[in-house]
Amino acid sequence: MQGPMLPAAMNTKSGGGLFCELYWGNNLSEAWSYGPEHSSVHAAPDETAPLPLYGFTLPEEPFLLAERTPQGWRIHLPPAAHAERSLQGDTYAAVPSTDLRQQDGRTSVDLAEGMTLRLSEGQLSLRIQGSVVKEQVNRLQWKDFGWIAIVSMLFLSLPVGFLVAGPTPQRMEESKVRAMKMAADKEAERRKAMGLDTPMRPLTDAELEAQPDGGAEVTVPAFLRVR
Repeated sequence: MQGPMLPAAMNTKSGGGLFCELYWGNNLSEAWSYGPEHSSVHAAPDETAPLPLYGFTLPEEPFLLAERTPQGWRIHLPPAAHAERSLQGDTYAAVPSTDLRQQDGRTSVDLAEGMTLRLSEGQLSLRIQGSVVKEQVNRLQWKDFGWIAIVSMLFLSLPVGFLVAGPTPQRMEESKVRAMKMAADKEAERRKAMGLDTPMRPLTDAELEAQPDGGAEVTVPAFLRVR
């Protein structure tokens, strides 16, 4: 016998995916995401299972954990798990018995929009919520390939443009000449500012005769050392 339907404020959502997180205490251990192409999710303590779930008591393996309904997702609870829910990010509270469904010996709950379901057993907890992914990503179309080709051409043209407009031996020599000329001009301006730009005038004969001599000549013995 099925329980009552969810109120209008807690409508389930259809067309979305499913997102599951496995916690050991407060530490995130694993995370899985299932897109809208999945109609069901089976769990088992096996790495090859769609949801490799360890530490939970499962009545059979693989265990049908979630199945899609016209309204959204229905989550089947493991028999030894404690079920709690959080609505719109609120604190977790036990799932009301009125929201639990009993059918064929299974207990299940419909995953409402904005709900996070937490199933706990021992130190492990599995958190289940609807995924924001609602449709598969479309394949690339011909116009997309055109944009990719244009971007690729622009990317490849950068090194070619650098080789064409980049430095050549002639340009490097011209740059060297310009740098040397600029250095020479700066040096000339510095000498002019210091008054060193006027050439020195040679001394005349009269000025040379007016120069004082070096004094009288002195005869020095050969054995005398002069320092």
